Amino acid sequence: MTDTTVTAPSEPLVLADHPVLDMLNTRAVVDSAPFEFWRSDADVQAWLVRTGWKLPAASFPQGELLQAALTLREAVRELVEQRKAGEHGRPTVLNRFLATPSRLCLDWSVDGEPRLHRLRDRATAEQYLAPLAEAAAELLVEGDFNLVRVCEHPDCVLWFYDRTKSHRRRWCSMALCGNRHKVAEFRKRKQQ
Repeated sequence: MTDTTVTAPSEPLVLADHPVLDMLNTRAVVDSAPFEFWRSDADVQAWLVRTGWKLPAASFPQGELLQAALTLREAVRELVEQRKAGEHGRPTVLNRFLATPSRLCLDWSVDGEPRLHRLRDRATAEQYLAPLAEAAAELLVEGDFNLVRVCEHPDCVLWFYDRTKSHRRRWCSMALCGNRHKVAEFRKRKQQ
């Protein structure tokens, strides 16, 4: 007898072609059951590094970063789902993350090229995650929601931004759900 149990990946897949949708994909379905990739502050921090968020080192009371990240993710998930469905959303929680005091700073380094960057207060985990909240707000306002999609595989809940030339992407990944669909279709044809 062969074991057909699928083991959960050790980290969430980064395949959405948009960082905010990759954040939504930190909660997925594995073996037909919901699976949470963010189970600790370290999981959140590792995801931020892995996905290229250049946030400075910060220390918060244990669990605070995790709780803030989960709160932000679920608030954004609800807003993305509502925007996709053409419904009115309530951005109260997202606005709380966006209310971080910040200021612009001109940096004119030795190489002679002036650069403008934003300095933010980061006393709380919510303030620390403000850049991710800003990216979510930008997606909600500027994103083409005809191209924001959920994988078409019935067992998959992963989101993606269709950046293909033809805009006909159907699967979170051809290697994952696209292949599962092909195998299922092949089996169906074989049985007929």
